[in-house]
Amino acid sequence: MDQQILIGATNNAHKVKEISAMLPSFFVLQSLRDVGYLDEIIEDGKTLEENALIKARTLHHFLNKNVFSEDTGLEVTALGGAPGVHTARYAGEQKNDSDNIQLLLKNLEGREDRSARFRTIIALIYNHKEYLFEGTVEGQIADSIMGDGGFGYDPVFIPNGYAQTFAQLDTGIKNSISHRANAVSKLVEFLIGNA
Repeated sequence: MDQQILIGATNNAHKVKEISAMLPSFFVLQSLRDVGYLDEIIEDGKTLEENALIKARTLHHFLNKNVFSEDTGLEVTALGGAPGVHTARYAGEQKNDSDNIQLLLKNLEGREDRSARFRTIIALIYNHKEYLFEGTVEGQIADSIMGDGGFGYDPVFIPNGYAQTFAQLDTGIKNSISHRANAVSKLVEFLIGNA
């Protein structure tokens, strides 16, 4: 199989590493920095799907190559699905993981229902056609921060069937059950079938 380049609309090194580990070896994942795209892409969509498509379309327009982007939201039942599309900026434009987690825990104080899910939407533009892939993982929000692995809300998200947060779980386990893994596996299945 000839090597294929796939460009992801992200500069998040954690995401690039996580997704690269799941792609078949004949795919080379490149980030925005790798391709010299330095402009910020304004994510002003009202849904995860809209934001993922905004990023993919912007990058595709710039490069005219196969690209994908993803948008992920944490949807907490007791908060009416918040932070949702505002997950990265929940506590403000500074996009600070620690601030976001502190605000989430504060907003859940005294709530019995701590059920939540992570939802990832991947938008792929492949051979100039658009595709969407969704992945979810159900779980609970912990009462406090546990573990120092992962990123984002990983230290407070306990996936169903486990007693540890994503930040405590082995990376291999997390990558096999996560929302991103679910969405990426659908992406990979598509890419292999259409390569």
